Amino acid sequence: MHTALEDQEMILKGLLKTGKNTIFGKDHQLTAVNSHQEFAAAVPVRDYEQLKPYINQIKEGKQNVLWNGKPIYLAKTSGTTSGVKYIPITKDSIPNHINTARNALLCYMAETGNAAFTTGKMIFLSGSPELERVGGIPTGRLSGIVNHHVPGYLRANQLPSYATNCIEDWETKLDQIVAETINKDMTLISGIPPWMQMYFDRLIEKSGKKVGELFPHFSVMVQGGVNFEPYKAKLFESIGRKVDTIELFPASEGFFAFQDSQEAEGLLLNTNSGIFFEFIPAGEIFQENPRRLSLKDVKVGENYALIINSNAGLWGYNIGDTVKFVSTDPYRIVVTGRIKHFISAFGEHVIGEEVEYALLKTAAETGMHITEFTVAPMIQQHEGKSYHEWFIEFEQVPADLEAFAEKVDRNLREKNVYYDDLIGGNILQTLRIRPVRKNGFIDYMRGIGKLGGQNKVPRLSNDRQIAEGLAGFTE
Repeated sequence: MHTALEDQEMILKGLLKTGKNTIFGKDHQLTAVNSHQEFAAAVPVRDYEQLKPYINQIKEGKQNVLWNGKPIYLAKTSGTTSGVKYIPITKDSIPNHINTARNALLCYMAETGNAAFTTGKMIFLSGSPELERVGGIPTGRLSGIVNHHVPGYLRANQLPSYATNCIEDWETKLDQIVAETINKDMTLISGIPPWMQMYFDRLIEKSGKKVGELFPHFSVMVQGGVNFEPYKAKLFESIGRKVDTIELFPASEGFFAFQDSQEAEGLLLNTNSGIFFEFIPAGEIFQENPRRLSLKDVKVGENYALIINSNAGLWGYNIGDTVKFVSTDPYRIVVTGRIKHFISAFGEHVIGEEVEYALLKTAAETGMHITEFTVAPMIQQHEGKSYHEWFIEFEQVPADLEAFAEKVDRNLREKNVYYDDLIGGNILQTLRIRPVRKNGFIDYMRGIGKLGGQNKVPRLSNDRQIAEGLAGFTE
């Protein structure tokens, strides 16, 4: 924790030592690179599409392309813009995925003294552990790959069964998970919040009991993949009592951070696990030569695009997430959104963190519970002024929806000065809310073939694609 800067320096040296002998290393003359400054000059920032020519060589069976030898797995993930992505996992990078999850649980046990959950049944929800071969390399969802590496001491208590995890159809799988777990002594449940909510809803429907009553020893909820805050109130209401939560920040590209304390804000950055981190000020990400900061240069409270370089062979890789440091001793972050998920149809550049803040603050002030939401611009060329359109699935629609919308608008103006100027200058109308019917988001995701697993609805988008898809699910 206190050696983060030294660890990062050592990791960069180690990456360069191996990387210089690869096809990528020769293309970028890594033998001549001896510092972060030289590295940033030699290796441009790339997204998946720009790295794809190298990935294609790996899929053709070539050795030493991005890293030493061949990857031991390819993690298959669906990108928002790239279709299916194949992310290499190497012998050197697999411990990052396995050990970080373990470290999160160990930190929790050390701080709280609660180790009792290890004696009960635990759900580690994953994609199918069945793997195909691409270029001779075992390939599948990251969670399915990691399932093969669950340590023996946890495997005995792991649910659902292997056969259930292999079910591809999400609803069939969920029903089977409910059947397998409803009469068990569940102590730990992990997954992405929208999945856990669906699981809890089915349990309550089947048993007529709150989840905390059904599982009296359930004490730890592990979650990641999306910001927990918008789901928190409803999840706890479904449980019926307080349980401890552990937040994780994993991706196919690496396990970047985890909650190491129940008291402190933010997630501890994984600074000694095979990843050298770079940070680009979020406002500069689309510039030709943005500043690439190393850990020593970051400041608390600023938004950064997260760039990784890893022993999986990812170099200058833009993962698409923005983060903000809440502490630099130790280095703790919060995830603030996706680079591609913003609204700037009118120059306001509203990001995920801001819409979540505005809605959650209003919900807390009015006692409303939100199930799910997303925001899109509504551009009116001829009739009246344009506005932001919010699609919200409420537990119960507010009696005065207009007053609720005004409060959200006020809270968003407080958070985003550009939006405030556009409303104040009469260029934009105040936002409008379209209530989504119960389970409307679930039905929408089912309709586009993205229900369950790690799929989630973006908080906001700069076009109308999702808005138009959701229009048929409004009240």
